[in-house]
Amino acid sequence: MASQNQLHLGLLFNSPGSDSGIAQVDSSGQSTFSSLSGYLETTRQLEQACFDFVMVADQAYQDSAHPQPPRPEPITLFSALAAVTTHIGLVPTVSSTFTAPFNLARQILSLDQLSNGRAAWNVVTSSIGEANFGDTPLPGHTERYRRALEHVQVVRKLWASWQDDAISTNSSGKLSVDPSRVHRIDHRGEYYQVAGPLNVARSAQGEPVLFQAGSSTDGKAFAAHFAEAVYTAQHHIGQARQLRDDIRDQARLLGRNPAHVKILPGLSTVIADSDEAARRLNDTIVEAFGAEIWSALEKQLGGIDLGGFDLDRPLPIDRLPPVLSIEGRQSRYDVFRQFAVEQRWTLRQLLELQGGSAGHGRIVGSPKRVADHIQQWFAEGACDGFIVMPGHGPDGAQLFAEQVVPLLRQRGLFRHQYTSDTLRGHLGLPFPRSRYGAQLAANAVYSHSSLSR
Repeated sequence: MASQNQLHLGLLFNSPGSDSGIAQVDSSGQSTFSSLSGYLETTRQLEQACFDFVMVADQAYQDSAHPQPPRPEPITLFSALAAVTTHIGLVPTVSSTFTAPFNLARQILSLDQLSNGRAAWNVVTSSIGEANFGDTPLPGHTERYRRALEHVQVVRKLWASWQDDAISTNSSGKLSVDPSRVHRIDHRGEYYQVAGPLNVARSAQGEPVLFQAGSSTDGKAFAAHFAEAVYTAQHHIGQARQLRDDIRDQARLLGRNPAHVKILPGLSTVIADSDEAARRLNDTIVEAFGAEIWSALEKQLGGIDLGGFDLDRPLPIDRLPPVLSIEGRQSRYDVFRQFAVEQRWTLRQLLELQGGSAGHGRIVGSPKRVADHIQQWFAEGACDGFIVMPGHGPDGAQLFAEQVVPLLRQRGLFRHQYTSDTLRGHLGLPFPRSRYGAQLAANAVYSHSSLSR
């Protein structure tokens, strides 16, 4: 089981800045993450450094005007990585908006089985992409979260539909299933009707770990019901501590142990031998940003057209809509809006924020500066660790593993070796035992009002 006095580290493969420009291309001019070998090499480096997990974001659409580099489907990718790793956790992102609960429960738990208890599900909702799944319009922001919460409830019931002792082996070595220990769930809800049981048994860690990404009002209420790790975008220690306390307080009111909710902000890193060298590297990365960064920032700012604005002047405040009017990623828009309104950032600064970290925190400097930043946030209770987002691709991941991790170990902040075989063990989370899902179902009960505050 993980020490409560040590931080947790994950890495996001397709980090902002790594999907474009110099970060995606190696010295031979080839795409670094265009095949399994690139993912595998980085994952092995991180497993050697005893990272808790690797993670990948996902989207169910492609911008035809400014196409992004292609990404493999997350569960397929992590199934391949599971076969060639032994300890590091595997965290795919899958949208509840476009995936039926039974299929998703089966896919994620199968990954958990095949990896011997190292899988998680990063739960997200989608605000775009419906044209790829039919003609039904997407519901509004609050309803998407309400529907997603029922989706998670169904998935957890399905994961719990097999008791831990449902499978046994007879004297001849043949597997036998006790039907009294495999249960229908007969879920009848507002959005889903699912009979069950699942056709996959429980894994070495009981069930996959549940991650959640987002920190809007709806997102925090959503996370409080079930999330065991929350991927956030925070820039200031005070704000990060407030968010951590808010989510944990809401979880406590729902009968959960708040210590079982790990807050993990994204941290974009640009690392070099010295602070000055890191700043020069960052300048090179920023200069390589293409037109897709403009398009991404326009979407991030609620769809406004940035074409007529001066790069070195602040955006007009009256052009920025209220946060609650945004049906997409409210919490991320709020980050950009605060910088634009409260700190009067220029368009150039906002473009750099989008291209370098997509709104997450960013640290540019030597390994020591990066380690100092991480230690300060952790010591002051702003987080339980970080999801590292290398701003210059796989080289950045290797630098972090080889130069930052040793500094964190010297300070007693990070493990020297794995002490568990499962992702739950790495994160210090308990094995979820229940009497046919009674406890799990109770934890997943929700109210519409909690998502409308």
